[in-house]
Amino acid sequence: MAGVTDASYRQLIKKVAPKTIVFTEFLSSDALAYGAERTLKMLQFDPEIERPFIVQIFGASPQKFLEACRVIEQIGADGIDINMGCPAAKIVSSCYGSALIRHPELAAELVHAAVNAVKIPVSVKTRLGWDTHETLIPFCKGLVAAGAQALSVHGRRYHDKFSGLANWEPIYALKSEVSVPVIGNGDIASAADALEKIGNLDGVMVGRGTFGNPWVMREIAQALQKRGVEGACLPARQGTLTVESALLPSPLSFIEKIPMILEHLDLSVRMKGEKRGVLEMRRHLSSYVKGFDGAKEVRMKILTLERAEEVREKLLSVA
Repeated sequence: MAGVTDASYRQLIKKVAPKTIVFTEFLSSDALAYGAERTLKMLQFDPEIERPFIVQIFGASPQKFLEACRVIEQIGADGIDINMGCPAAKIVSSCYGSALIRHPELAAELVHAAVNAVKIPVSVKTRLGWDTHETLIPFCKGLVAAGAQALSVHGRRYHDKFSGLANWEPIYALKSEVSVPVIGNGDIASAADALEKIGNLDGVMVGRGTFGNPWVMREIAQALQKRGVEGACLPARQGTLTVESALLPSPLSFIEKIPMILEHLDLSVRMKGEKRGVLEMRRHLSSYVKGFDGAKEVRMKILTLERAEEVREKLLSVA
């Protein structure tokens, strides 16, 4: 979620769904250890809104992890998540992200360094494996033995990147083999997806599914709460769930979404200034503006605007 889950987006998500646990964009442990100004700025958060606040880091040096984790604890974060799942070529080529799956001893050493550096919880985000999911359980057991207090698993291998369907079966199997919370990730774009996939897991993580639809987090929270209260989902085959339609909230119309889109715009401008705030909002606006007649034309126009008030006027003209 690099370039997406900045403070303005995290705060928007928390306002939409307060029970959501938010993570930062993944940050370089080396840059944090060296005190890089730009990276340190990305640690800024609003403690009144964003807690519990989790900082996600990547890297390959145990010493730099130790130093970075101390910086993160000092700024008041509630937890640290180590990224061992990013498949981007420039990340993997430096033995970061998914590359650590092929180096389980180093991966465990990084977790051990982080855990021994701080008192706040340390978790790991990873994938099913490099080219097979058969390594998932032993890899994750090594991380837990090193001190990882929770695991989030994306249901694809490194070789899959983001192609094909996410495979949650190995994640369900992992949950039965470790003593820490296990969270599933991959192909969740609706409350129905979350209910169908959560199975025996402790939670679901949503990334790309929030693009243009942060409201999905509220819908998921409501649906999971109803399931817990009403017991209206029955275990089905292979760890999935049979979902009753009564659990699923009605999606919002575009007009109903406009006030929150404008709030996101205001947050972005307030935190980054008008020029940069509007520019960085374009990726979100491109995803937000859809689902109504003439959406394409409105979207193309908005993406040329440079002032927040112009964007506001254009969005309100749709209503």
